[in-house]
Amino acid sequence: MRGKRSKQYRKLMEQYCMTFGFREAYQVLVDAEMVEDACRFKMDLAAGLERTVHGKVKPMITQCEIRKLYEKTNEPGVREAIELAKNYERRRCGHHPDEYPKPLSTLECLSSVVDPKSTGQNKHRYVVASQSQEVRRALRGVRAVPLIYIKRSVMILEPMADDSTEVRMREEKAKFRAELKKKVPSGKRKREEEDDEGQGEEGGNVERAADKKKKKYGAAKGPNPLSMKKAKKNPQQLEDERRRKQKLEAKEAAEKPKKKRRRRAKGDGEGGAATGESGAGYAGGDGGDA
Repeated sequence: MRGKRSKQYRKLMEQYCMTFGFREAYQVLVDAEMVEDACRFKMDLAAGLERTVHGKVKPMITQCEIRKLYEKTNEPGVREAIELAKNYERRRCGHHPDEYPKPLSTLECLSSVVDPKSTGQNKHRYVVASQSQEVRRALRGVRAVPLIYIKRSVMILEPMADDSTEVRMREEKAKFRAELKKKVPSGKRKREEEDDEGQGEEGGNVERAADKKKKKYGAAKGPNPLSMKKAKKNPQQLEDERRRKQKLEAKEAAEKPKKKRRRRAKGDGEGGAATGESGAGYAGGDGGDA
């Protein structure tokens, strides 16, 4: 299998898994013609299916299809196909030989297994491997049915049908919208959440939450104050401002308390000593005269 085709098949099966819930091991319904062609091309059918769907598979064959192989026992190469089909899990389609002596057609049998109630849905998530174009054409109308066939010894996985693609796109859009609602809640929902939070808090917190202004994106902004030039004042304003400043300085100077001068006593220090000496001399003079 070439790399580009292998990558496409892997991506396609991932889409089936994400959208419709497919999982390993994939249940693959094979018809009698698919088993015969695999034996004719000397292919390992199980290994080829695993390479195509990029995962483990569980090959299954219905009762009607195995009965068709037994009816061709005498044809060349059919015994090998019967031995190969015996290794696969038998899927009970409900078409018992007592009620249906002749096996039903591949279309009727596989349709009754894939979509038993004709609801247009692949409830049990079967992968159908069939060589019948009629079967593949009919099952394209059932949602989420991966279809496989062999062409020139190459196993091919058909692209997703239109109905299945529409379902996948619808679900992806729904998931995308759900994620957007989680990330960016609407204004009404945001206000409700803020109100719910405010009810559980104290009164002051509630008022602060209510006073918060919503930030508007894309609104016009004012000029940068740092890049603006200062307004020039006229001479009259400058003169008024100078006079106002002088009055303020004069008022502050008047209210400021004056510093008191400290007076020194006359009898302190050297002055007192000099006075004593002079007094003693005067008294001596008087005694001499006497």
